[in-house]
Amino acid sequence: MKILDRYVLRQFFRILLVCVIGVPFIFIIINLTDQLDNYLADDLTSGSILAHYLYQVPYYMLLSFPIAALLAAVFTVSSMTRHFEISAAKAGGVSFYRIVTPLLVVGMVISVVALGLTEVVPAANRKSEDALGDTRSQREGNRISFIYRGEEGRYYYIRRLAAARGEIADILVAREGAGYSYPGYDAAADEASWDAARGRWVMESGRLRYFPERDRTIEFRFEELWQREFTETPDELLARPKGEEEMGYAELGRYIEALERSGADTGKLRVEQQLKLAFPFTCFIIVLFGLPLANSSRKGGASLSIGIALGTTILFLILVRVAQAMGSSGVIAPVTAAWLANAIFLVAGLLLFTRVKT
Repeated sequence: MKILDRYVLRQFFRILLVCVIGVPFIFIIINLTDQLDNYLADDLTSGSILAHYLYQVPYYMLLSFPIAALLAAVFTVSSMTRHFEISAAKAGGVSFYRIVTPLLVVGMVISVVALGLTEVVPAANRKSEDALGDTRSQREGNRISFIYRGEEGRYYYIRRLAAARGEIADILVAREGAGYSYPGYDAAADEASWDAARGRWVMESGRLRYFPERDRTIEFRFEELWQREFTETPDELLARPKGEEEMGYAELGRYIEALERSGADTGKLRVEQQLKLAFPFTCFIIVLFGLPLANSSRKGGASLSIGIALGTTILFLILVRVAQAMGSSGVIAPVTAAWLANAIFLVAGLLLFTRVKT
């Protein structure tokens, strides 16, 4: 059995590596061709462009994993089927399930690797944009006259926010209290500045009032006030739409909460956050779905294998897009929207496996 497993895996990895290396290269060539005029107009150096695409390799590899795993699995099984190698193994008492078990195990391993890569890709994407000098952190971001709802009942009334500089002009921070043990307060200041080292804001030139009881007020004047609870970052206060491809799962979750406190609709981002978990497991599920199809016919050769892979991929993408639209509009829950295509293909794959002659 070890000899058979090694043979199956050797066939699989040979095709997988070609796809994982080749697909990102194709994506890069297409993107470079499309953006070359813009790069030349911006007088970008060849080194900057090269660094930009090198940092994008993890992203393109992540995108290539499902189709690469599917192509490798389908080509491996269809080739063995055409050459009667699966029939020979069955004649020797080895079931189809046992033959493809190594491929399913590798499919799950690829899914785990892809899951880890989803946390690497956002940082790489940011560095990719850094190479072109066009990160969001370098863009001017301002917000004027808004109310931001913080945690633990705090509200921030801000006249002007300059997020890029980490500065606020005219701010009032207020919190509703619950008696003497948890008094309400408000703090007003002419300006505030973000202390990145301590992760908090410093309010300057203002006054602080405590309300320990209904008819009692304690007031102080201050030149500087360190707000331990005021830890929302400038970008969180700005709460503008941000590319989810530049944020990991946890970071995107924090950003969504900031947007919700600003009253924004976050349905689409909630779906994207859940997709960061659902997408990696597509590798295993789509392999599970494709294996029985590849074993269904001894005719067609490479063209049939490519047809199966492309058809499966297109159908899967259609389901993902439909589910995304439904989740973004609130028709179904974001978790359901993100995992719906995986669930359908998983059930379909298991049903197809039950129909395979072992």
